[in-house]
This record gives sequence, C-alpha cells and structure tokens, in this order.
Amino acid sequence: MKRVSLLLSLLILGSLLLSACGTAASANTIKVGVIAELTGDIPAVGASCKNAAEMAVKEVNDAGGLDVGGKKYTIELFIEDNAGKADQSASAAQKLITQQNVVAIIGPNASRYAIPAAEVAESSKVPLITPWSTNPKTTLDAKTGLPKRYVFRACFIDPFQGRVVAKFALEQLKTTKAAVLYDVASDYNKGIAEFFKQTYEENGGTVVAFETYTTGDKDFSAQLTKIKDAAPEVIFLPNYYSEVPLQIQQAHRLGIEVPFLGSDSWGSAELIKLCGTECEGYYFSTHYAPDAATPVATKFIASYKATYGQTPDDVAALTYDAFGLLWTALKNGGKTDRESIRNALATIPNYEGVTGTMKFQEGSGDPIKSAVILQIKNGAFVWYANANP
Repeated sequence: MKRVSLLLSLLILGSLLLSACGTAASANTIKVGVIAELTGDIPAVGASCKNAAEMAVKEVNDAGGLDVGGKKYTIELFIEDNAGKADQSASAAQKLITQQNVVAIIGPNASRYAIPAAEVAESSKVPLITPWSTNPKTTLDAKTGLPKRYVFRACFIDPFQGRVVAKFALEQLKTTKAAVLYDVASDYNKGIAEFFKQTYEENGGTVVAFETYTTGDKDFSAQLTKIKDAAPEVIFLPNYYSEVPLQIQQAHRLGIEVPFLGSDSWGSAELIKLCGTECEGYYFSTHYAPDAATPVATKFIASYKATYGQTPDDVAALTYDAFGLLWTALKNGGKTDRESIRNALATIPNYEGVTGTMKFQEGSGDPIKSAVILQIKNGAFVWYANANP
C-alpha cells in the first residue's frame, strides 16, 4: 500500500513538474492560429495565406521575438485547414481556441468560410483578423447588425469594391449595358454582384442580365446564352479564380466577345494558368499592385520572392498585413491576453501596410483603404488605375 502511495505521489510530482515546465515555456510564447483553405475549391488561396503567415512569424522569431511590454516573446504558429468548408472553418476556430489556446486567429480568407469562423471567435471573445473576406457580414453581428467586437479585417469591403468596378465600367470603359453572372450560394459573390448592380444603375447604366449559378456548377451555357441575347457591352464575374476561366471559355465558344470584369477573387496567378490567353485584356479590382509598389510593399515582395520563388498575390500581401496589425496591437497594448489584444486592435487609427494605408474608425473592424484596378496583359497582372474610397 505504501509503495502504491509512493508511486502515486511520484506521478503527481512528475505531473506538476511537467506542468510547471509547460507554464514556463508558454510564459515566453504567444500562440497564434491560422485558418486557411489549403484543400478544397481554392487551394491557391490557402497556400498564399500559409506562406505569408509562416514568413511573418519567422521574421519575428529570427529577430529574437516580439517585444511586448518590455519582454521578448517567441511566436508559436498553429495552422488549420478548413478544406474549403464552412463547418470545418467553425470547427477549426473552436479547436484553435479551446485546444491550442491561441490568443488570436488570422483567417479564414473567403467570406463563406470567414463568416462561420468569425461567429465562433466572437462568441468566444477571441480576436480574429480575416485577410481577404470582403463581405460586410463577416464583421457584423447577425442579430443586431452592429459591429462585432472581436472580428477585424485587413481588406476593403464589398460595397466599396462593387462601386469601384461599376464606376470603372461606366466611366473608363464607357459602357451603358452590363450583365452579371454570379454564384448565388456564396455570400461573397452574391453580395458584390448586388452592390455592382445597384451602383451601375444608380449612375445611369442598365444591368440587362443578372444570372446565377450554384457552387460546383461546371456548365454555364444556359446563363451565358441569356446574357448573349441581352447584348451587354461588358460582363461582370465576381467569382473565384477556379471558376472564372471555365465561364469565360464557355462564353467565347458562344461567340461572346465583350470585355469581362472581375473582383479581387480573380487575383491568383492560377487564373492565368487556367485561362491562358482567353483572359487577355480583361480587368479586375484588387488590393495591391506588385508593379506599382510602395517601399513597404517592395520590401515584402523581395522577401517573399526570395523565400518562395514567386511574386506574392493579394492574399499573401493581406495575410502579411493581418499579422502586421496583430504585431502592432501586441506592441501597443503591452499585454498578451485576448482582451488586451482586442482593445489594442480596436484603437489602431492608422496602419501602413503592404496593401496601403488602413484607417480604422472607432467601433468598426473594417479599414478604410484604396483599391487598384489591374489588367491581364501579356500573361501578367499589370497596374491600370487606383481607386480611392
């Protein structure tokens, strides 16, 4: 009996010692989570997010850690794949919060995945910064319509982007009749399509066809035939890089030759690989232009190229900016707990990032920032124009 008691005592003592060691280690570590679309329908988005996240963390750790309140902390990164699914986005957020005990989450990126993850973060009172989700619902409480307290973003929002593209079609392309084809099952696609239509018609244009499809569809011939019959002068596709090439190729086979416009979901280099010359000359709105970069962006682009051998897309740039916002909040707040980070994020008035200057208004997680219009030219994304708020 005494031997059993002694063994039990030793086990308890060992457990306490391990616990103490873990506490000591974690006392010098800040745990940050990432939710990315590593598999599923938009894996290029997830890859860019993961690359930029790992680069941002490595830079801090290689420099000796992040100085928070006069103490250096190492960043520990936990990356979860949401597999391009809404339910797995929510469960990934739950896992990061309850099992990994992260103090903040970066991602997801696509709005249809960011919205459910943001709900979990908000209810758990954990700061979440989405790099690429532009739908207003991401940062708004579904019941009250008021801004969420713990959810922020590094990108502009769809009402602004919809206005930018609509005005570009009217003023730069000199069109008066537009058509839209969008995924009705996706909050992002649906929202930006509606904002485009509203702005285009408020400013004198007519949307002659407003056609829909559902996520996963491959045949768009029926919708495109209706669009052709409506005789638009421009067609807006606020859809993902993995879908747009097929839509444009099918449109060309039907004899549709008017210009196509897109949104920031076109911004992956995979679009050009999948679309080839059939996307040549078309335009889309996005968050930054690598060929018209600021000094901050130039430094990031050089580091990213040196690390990954390719030019960073908008998701990579926005992910890096999301981490920059988090580092700023930690430094400004001087504490590493979730509530302090949230409060510091909410009081960042200006942030100079890779994708431009972000201005935050009190009580909102949505930055005020500019957009750019890029053109697909000679198989590359080329700066065409700036679009200010």
